[in-house]
Amino acid sequence: MDSSRQALLHGPLFSRRTPLDRDNAARRISAYVYGNILVLAALIPVTTTEEHVGIFVVLGTSLSTFVAHVFAEGVGQAVRESKALNTAQRWAELRDSVPILSSAVLPALILAVAAVGWLEPRTAQIAAEVAILVRIGGIVFVIERLKGARPSRSTLLVALLLTAVATAVVVIKVVLTH
Repeated sequence: MDSSRQALLHGPLFSRRTPLDRDNAARRISAYVYGNILVLAALIPVTTTEEHVGIFVVLGTSLSTFVAHVFAEGVGQAVRESKALNTAQRWAELRDSVPILSSAVLPALILAVAAVGWLEPRTAQIAAEVAILVRIGGIVFVIERLKGARPSRSTLLVALLLTAVATAVVVIKVVLTH
């Protein structure tokens, strides 16, 4: 892989020396929250059994949301710039949408533990749902770090509030669509 593509794919995402600019950070945080909410909304109505623990529902939701998000963001950026995206911009859209895919990893692993029989399916589903809620609330700490601020009591309060709002969004989605 050439060095420019290597830097584009791995530079600011994994480097502590090179902080993300506000736009990249905002796009990734948005994708992170969006992916987590949709995975949680897909996970809640799943009826778990010994044979079906919902792994494919979680993975399918994350993958389809990722593809739709990359497509929609690319179209939006092309409209903003009044021209087609170049290769570097397409890679950047993919990179900034990766947090959507990360939303499925932890719940899928928890559900896999149930699939091999190490945990009751319903317990695994609840643990996966709680893990997603913790991920959503935890983004407040990441935002504080990006701003260069130290977490405080208000950070914890905002994290709890964000978790409550995300829960409400999921409840509304589940009630209206399932």
